Amino acid sequence: MHAFDRDMGFVKESDGVLTVTMSDQWSINHVPNGGYSMALLTRAMMGQELSNQGKSSDKELVACIATANYMDRCDPKPAQIFMETICESQHFIRKQARLVQDGKERIRAMGTFVKSSETSLPNRYEKKPETVAPPDQCLEVPPMGGGYSLFDQVDMRLDPACAGWTRGELTDRSVQKGWIRFKENRAMDVPSIAFFADSFPPCVFASQGMLAWVPTIEYSVNVRQLPVPGWLRAIFTTRFISNGLVEEDGELWDEENNLIAISRQIAKYHLPLN
Repeated sequence: MHAFDRDMGFVKESDGVLTVTMSDQWSINHVPNGGYSMALLTRAMMGQELSNQGKSSDKELVACIATANYMDRCDPKPAQIFMETICESQHFIRKQARLVQDGKERIRAMGTFVKSSETSLPNRYEKKPETVAPPDQCLEVPPMGGGYSLFDQVDMRLDPACAGWTRGELTDRSVQKGWIRFKENRAMDVPSIAFFADSFPPCVFASQGMLAWVPTIEYSVNVRQLPVPGWLRAIFTTRFISNGLVEEDGELWDEENNLIAISRQIAKYHLPLN
């Protein structure tokens, strides 16, 4: 079993209630990554439409819109997920999931899942993805230890044009772009795409350096389709840092230039407390 599936093993406690132990293997500074939390909640809301291998059981539910509000940090320990189906139509299922630890709600998510991907409309992209250097010309993010276990699990490459912040060289644009995939091969599904869309370092590091704490307040991801096997090309951009808030707009593309997902995060931007 792949580590990603192992660390999302649910136990049904009762109707609409699941228990899960949040893993410490997908953490940033000892805190489970927000993308990992979103993957947990997305997979829970998809329910039995996922097989035991984390793949869609058929061609349904390969697209979704999920939004999560992060009310408090999660810890790598047991949690409960309370789920509710809000409504269901011929084409969509809408659900809500609340993640609770120690009796306190930490995250609340809502998901809209597309029941069929069949459409007669062709894809139309009015914007092409930014150019990204090939993976073998990018900076490979090494395992870091010290509570940054996420980088033990993913193969992440940063484009040299926006990786100067790693050595103290800043740019005018707040952009992070590069490539990402699991280190241990695994087919990509909706939960893993939700995870990858929140795995790169904050965009503001490129222009401001690692001077501030950037905790996520809200994260939305819209998975449009599943990718072909291989790398995901990732482009994340911040345009505004104002009033202590920062946004981050993301795009994930596969190696055949299919748009896989778009995302937006709103985060707090402030200096860490001493």
